[in-house]
Amino acid sequence: MPLAAAMQSSIAGPAAGVDDAVFRSMVGAALDLFDQGVTVFDAGLRLVAWNRRFVELLEFPAALLQTGTPYEDFVRFNVARGEYSHDGECAGDRPEAVVAARMAAARRFEPHLTRWVRPNGRVLELRGQPMPDNAGFVTFYADITAQQHRQDEIARDKATLEAHIQRRTAQLTAANAELTAAIEKNREITVALRYSEGRLRQITDTIPAHIAYFDKAWAYRYANRRYAQWFGWTPESIVDQSIPTVIGARLFDQVAEPVRRALGGEEVSYEYTLTAADGSERHARSTLVPDFSPAGQVLGCFVHAVDITEQRRTQSALAQAQKMEAIGQLTGGLAHDFNNMLTVVSGNLTELRESRRGDPIIAEYVEPALQAASRGAALIRRLLAFARQQPLSPRPVEVNELVLGLTSLLRRSLPENITIHTCHGEPAPLALVDPHQLESALLNLALNARDAMPNGGELRIDAGIEALTGTAAGDLELPPGDYVQISVSDNGEGMDGSTLARVFEPFFTTKKASGGTGLGMAMVYGFVKQSGGGVRIRSRQAVGTTVALLLPCAEPGDGAAGEYCPAAGDPAGWLRGRVVLLVEDDPDVRRVVRKQLAGLDCAVLEAESGEEAADLLESVPAISLVVSDVVMHGSMDGHALARFARGYRPELPVILMSGYTDAAGSINDDLALPILAKPFTREALYAAVSRIAPFMPGGRDHGD
Repeated sequence: MPLAAAMQSSIAGPAAGVDDAVFRSMVGAALDLFDQGVTVFDAGLRLVAWNRRFVELLEFPAALLQTGTPYEDFVRFNVARGEYSHDGECAGDRPEAVVAARMAAARRFEPHLTRWVRPNGRVLELRGQPMPDNAGFVTFYADITAQQHRQDEIARDKATLEAHIQRRTAQLTAANAELTAAIEKNREITVALRYSEGRLRQITDTIPAHIAYFDKAWAYRYANRRYAQWFGWTPESIVDQSIPTVIGARLFDQVAEPVRRALGGEEVSYEYTLTAADGSERHARSTLVPDFSPAGQVLGCFVHAVDITEQRRTQSALAQAQKMEAIGQLTGGLAHDFNNMLTVVSGNLTELRESRRGDPIIAEYVEPALQAASRGAALIRRLLAFARQQPLSPRPVEVNELVLGLTSLLRRSLPENITIHTCHGEPAPLALVDPHQLESALLNLALNARDAMPNGGELRIDAGIEALTGTAAGDLELPPGDYVQISVSDNGEGMDGSTLARVFEPFFTTKKASGGTGLGMAMVYGFVKQSGGGVRIRSRQAVGTTVALLLPCAEPGDGAAGEYCPAAGDPAGWLRGRVVLLVEDDPDVRRVVRKQLAGLDCAVLEAESGEEAADLLESVPAISLVVSDVVMHGSMDGHALARFARGYRPELPVILMSGYTDAAGSINDDLALPILAKPFTREALYAAVSRIAPFMPGGRDHGD
């Protein structure tokens, strides 16, 4: 459907059965995905819809950004802040005339494509299109400031080059006239010409651009230093060489057609990619300007090119980051429902196994199903790690000690033809990170290194402090400063460029179908980014691969390293005979958790929403523990319920359950609540109950 028709459909309202608020939210979210600003006005020139990018570009106040705001209000606001002064309209002298003229143009509902220079110097391109039957008007706003600046820069460089060429031509013409008139002055004129050429070359060599000239025979007659070095030549050696000889056959195939068009009299701009001697790719944007004789014939072409390698790299990095972020958001959204399903599956299978002990059918059918559910839970945890939405427990970790323990494990796990070397930094680096997730990430990297060395080799793990400067920190999207760096290196097969570009994508793997899920590197990337760090990777085929994890350093006040120790013991002693409030909106999950709690000989009250749970807390003072899901329907989720419980009964313990939550860290920061990651076993639930037992009135002795 064309966009105009789609907008008309959206104005008409949602489809039958679709809630109007949901519909407006969906339309607003869709408009916010545009990288251009968008506004929609109806037939009466009243605001119907807009997106976030429109507000960012034009900075209108919130008072105007209301459905139904007349277009005339926007015009008057712009006149008042001098927006139209660049268009030749003196709004200060005759504001009403400017408003009237612009409103008259708007009421004609005519398509238009205009440029708007704002007082702050930004250049916008406005493309307006009426809807069918003049039902409204859609306008797109694009920021083309950078494009305009590039065009201005090319025009200035072109004018400079043409001015230099014209001056040189005038000098040569004068010199030729002098040669014809007075042969005796030949030596002086020759010296003058050489000086002129030297000055011209000096000028063109200092211009930050690649400049050259080739004739209609496709042979170079001139090139400045930057242009010649770009292709591995000198300004002297490139003269009289053909274009294919200088740039190579592969690149010539890319540019041959633009050269033909330029020699046909057309000014041509294009971009191309050049493979450098070190194997890296370099990108350039080139403009060919025909050189016409007085008779109108094309004598050759001037070449003006600029290196855009860094610009391409930045654009590619941005596109990759946006792609990874989109995949991560999708992953996190699916995790909640999948973990609820796995909770029901594993919980019911566990109950079946417990009730049928000794039945051979259990070993044949139930145990494989439980193992599959466990693998599914592990898969979801890896997806959440990639999505940067797994609950983390960061604490100061002595990296040297952790690497030493991991090395002992790896020596028993890796084949004998792989040697392990470690290098510990001094002073001992202390990272603020979840130690269990860090061990898992390093183990993933070590196993990947093992697979890259099928015939044996060397695995090296280095740890130390790395100081990131502005440029290096910017590449990793981190603030400058000191970071703990842990590098895992191998001298195995390495990766080619295409594999390296996709190495952190989920489900991408170079292993056989049974060799892995393709989530190992994605998990590492997501965990490190969620921890406030970054990942650097270098790889060359037949040389090896190095993956460096940069993690935040622990600061004073972060707590002592190794201070966390899970509590142990039987929780039934303090919970037996007490009342537990179970809050879960999924009835199947609620049934499974209720049975697990019932095994502790406690009474279980159930609530299917935060609001219902809050009412029970106010009316049942005997409640001794709240076990609540985090993500629930209604206005009160698990976080809000926990805050309510803490405010109403400060001594009441709360355990949260979560299949997916991106706010686990914040709720832990201010309330210090244990979180059970779904799906969880009965033992995990009991362990969580056990850890809070020492803080209960009477401790573990209650009921004994």
